[in-house]
Amino acid sequence: MRQAVHTLEIATPGRGLTDVTRPTRAWVDAQGMGEGLLTVFCRHTSASLLIQENADPDVRADLEAFFARLAPEQPGLYRHDAEGPDDMPAHIRAALTQTQLSIPLVGGRLALGTWQGIYLFEHRRRPHARELALHLIGA
Repeated sequence: MRQAVHTLEIATPGRGLTDVTRPTRAWVDAQGMGEGLLTVFCRHTSASLLIQENADPDVRADLEAFFARLAPEQPGLYRHDAEGPDDMPAHIRAALTQTQLSIPLVGGRLALGTWQGIYLFEHRRRPHARELALHLIGA
């Protein structure tokens, strides 16, 4: 049994879904393990992780629109606005999604479905440098 850890640094362009499948898969492939489990952990409170449709960009647009309606930027709606009007809505969106994913490694490959991709969901308007902690355990 082996373990490997790594931090992926992801520059987001601002609010929206950033596909991180390729750099995640490249790191996993370089570890040379055949079977195991990958944990992906987002080290932030205003961004999150999703496994989602990777073929039709309308899915991502619809998700972004849904979360904008669910946790709107509305002056006076929230007490916490220390970093601006998108601050508290970003925390709500992160609370409703995930900060950690577990993905099996089977036959040396991440066991993602045909149309699945790994996404960092940026909930703030401005670009950010985000960190994803990767932990792979296996053989």
